[in-house]
Amino acid sequence: MPPIPGAGLAKGLAVTLRTMTKKTVTAQYPDVQPELPPRSRGVIALFEENCTVCMLCARECPDWCIYIDSHKETVPAAAPGGRERSRNVLDRFAIDFSLCMYCGICIEVCPFDALFWSPEFEYAETDILELTHERDKLRDWMWTVPEPPALDPAAEEPKEIAAARKTAEKLRTQREQEAAAAATPPAPTDPAPTDPLPTDPTSTDEEGQT
Repeated sequence: MPPIPGAGLAKGLAVTLRTMTKKTVTAQYPDVQPELPPRSRGVIALFEENCTVCMLCARECPDWCIYIDSHKETVPAAAPGGRERSRNVLDRFAIDFSLCMYCGICIEVCPFDALFWSPEFEYAETDILELTHERDKLRDWMWTVPEPPALDPAAEEPKEIAAARKTAEKLRTQREQEAAAAATPPAPTDPAPTDPLPTDPTSTDEEGQT
């Protein structure tokens, strides 16, 4: 069906006609804080304990506004004779919000749930250079992150969780069977009959007769 000429203009005028008779409401910000919708995108918060310095967020950022510095530390062996291992230690994690376009790619690609959306939006500065916030500020915003919504009880269970639960139940059943078998005493068995020792026909008696 070909588009009707002027349909877009008619829709726009319909919106104007619906709202032109309503009372105007002025938001008294900053005296009155606005009521933000759930899961609003304000700033990006950092949960430092979960960060493994994998650099995935910095590599995937289309604006290159995430700056990460780290160094390696040697972790001694957990047991005698074991091998030492090295781990990355986070030195700096900063986000330049003058470049960030709030696409959320860094949050989506983080494999360890170290980045979250915070509803905080009041971080204006007088100098654009001060919009680069370090990890201490990002950590403070972490405490404003709302709790995730509850799961829908009627939702279908993910295949990964169902497979993991099936494997766990199979292992638990196997362990219970092994424990029951170990706790069951063995059934008594009849002693084997003892046959008399065969006599040697060539043996001699006390008188020397064969």
